Amino acid sequence: MKKVAVLFHDGFEELEALSVVDIMRRANVECTMVGMDKEVVTSSHQIKISMDCVYDNNLDDYDMIVIPGGLPGATNLRDDNRVIELVKRFNENNKFIGAICAGPIVLQKADVIANKTVTCYPGFEDELTSANYQEALVQVDGNIITGKGPAAALAFGYTLLEQLGYDSDELKEGMQYKYLEKNI
Repeated sequence: MKKVAVLFHDGFEELEALSVVDIMRRANVECTMVGMDKEVVTSSHQIKISMDCVYDNNLDDYDMIVIPGGLPGATNLRDDNRVIELVKRFNENNKFIGAICAGPIVLQKADVIANKTVTCYPGFEDELTSANYQEALVQVDGNIITGKGPAAALAFGYTLLEQLGYDSDELKEGMQYKYLEKNI
């Protein structure tokens, strides 16, 4: 079974973080909500979420890490040296790294997106100086998967699932995603 860790700091964007957790768990993928500093983390909209665990520097057996956006959540993750080292380690081992909205600023600081094609929330592309910015809902370039923002949360989650080797069609059907796809 594949394992995914979603990293949380205060100020995370709820849709971007919890949609990934929801999709992974519906697909029976082990998905762990990891609080970088504490067991209860507060979102950018002041919603308190209980984590599965507090970071203990032991995620090496995971297949993917996910960095949600939201402010100041993304900047808190970017400014956490443990997160930067974790992203570098995952990239060196060619493991999957997902980042959505403002989250790709973490990837820039970790220096893992040089010459990669990425997307992000409008306005943050100027901070992704080593990457090739693409206006897209979701962008995949090798082991790096990026998403635009809250409206991209479901598409981002399904893409992460597919990158892990799972078929998302049945899940999309059950979650009635086809109605949204018709309008995209």
